[in-house]
Amino acid sequence: MVQVRLFDEEHERDLEDAVNHFLKDISERDLIDIKYQVGCINNEEEQIYCFSAMVIFRT
Repeated sequence: MVQVRLFDEEHERDLEDAVNHFLKDISERDLIDIKYQVGCINNEEEQIYCFSAMVIFRT
């Protein structure tokens, strides 16, 4: 069965840590793909980033 796991963090290092932690429990042969995206919102007071990843894997 193919499944996905979604990750969403405010800092890129936090996203990296979360994905790496999850990948420790997945066999390399079960990993299909990782999709990565960065979103940014600018307003008058601050710039907000959203770092996200989707891991596609077999179970």
